Amino acid sequence: MNAYSTTALKAKNDATPSVQTEAVNHSALRLPNDRWKALEIVFWLLPVASYFFFPDYLVLISQIMIIGLFAMSLDLILGYAGIVSLGHAAFFGLGAYTAGLLSVHGWGEPISGLLAAAVVAAVAGFIVSFLVVRGQDLARLMVTLGIGLMLFEAANKAAFITGGVDGLSGMVMEPLFGTFEFDLFGKTAFWYSFAVLFILFVAMRRLVNSPFGLSLRGIREGGRRMPAIGAHVDRRLVAVFTLGAAVAGIAGALLAQTTQFVGLDVLGFPRSAELLIMLVLGGTGRLYGALVGAAVFMVAQDKISGFDPTYWQFYIGLLLVLIVLFARGGILGGLEKIVARFKRSEAA
Repeated sequence: MNAYSTTALKAKNDATPSVQTEAVNHSALRLPNDRWKALEIVFWLLPVASYFFFPDYLVLISQIMIIGLFAMSLDLILGYAGIVSLGHAAFFGLGAYTAGLLSVHGWGEPISGLLAAAVVAAVAGFIVSFLVVRGQDLARLMVTLGIGLMLFEAANKAAFITGGVDGLSGMVMEPLFGTFEFDLFGKTAFWYSFAVLFILFVAMRRLVNSPFGLSLRGIREGGRRMPAIGAHVDRRLVAVFTLGAAVAGIAGALLAQTTQFVGLDVLGFPRSAELLIMLVLGGTGRLYGALVGAAVFMVAQDKISGFDPTYWQFYIGLLLVLIVLFARGGILGGLEKIVARFKRSEAA
């Protein structure tokens, strides 16, 4: 062994703790994968358990799952691609009215209604995306808000088609797969919503962990640098915006089919605003944050409005302020920081 190798070995053994820690931290970095963790499996077992433990709340749980799917569609374009939107309810409403109008005019088959809603919302999202990708955050806010307001007023004016402020009634849904009827207790709606949510979640989970999903994160963090590695930014933004609109349309169709009613509020601005609140509560860029935020918001809304119907929004606002102040990154972001701090203390 020569002098150079002896010196190098000694330097390696005498490395400072900071350098060793830095090396460990870099070695811990891994690309995202599709392996399911134990906590994820437990998370998806919770809705199944709720079916047996809370049979009187099946309708509420079904709506939580539907709105959670709607929130995931916004998380796809906001949390991963960085496209801010204040009019995402436009695609939700298009999906709801598509499924509702098909049912009213004699086509009440649920699965084909979902597919039709996805197609209509995707086409609308594709058209709007060319306006959205041209601007920055403020311009995108204004464009999406304007589209949502225009669709709301169009549906209000076309009362002979949409029912206007009275809503679209008279929907009759056929049994699911010709066997399972939509009952008043919400049992069929529960499993139907759960199945659609889980299938689309698995697909979106795979998408965000793919090279395409990684490119979306790169665009969010620094869109001007992505063309240097051969990524076409506008095409990817158009694709993810269209996909997000399609998922929102499916969520809207699900709500229409399970409730067998479509109100004008599905296109309203408050629905888009509430969706942003859910994402802030749960945490953006995680998918699970959309589901957790939707569950927390809707349960809090249901319980708080029960004991204070007049001022329940005050408590929702207070909850939102507390989350922003003490749990940056939402509920899941705060939990991740607590777990990371606990691991560091154990390692120390």
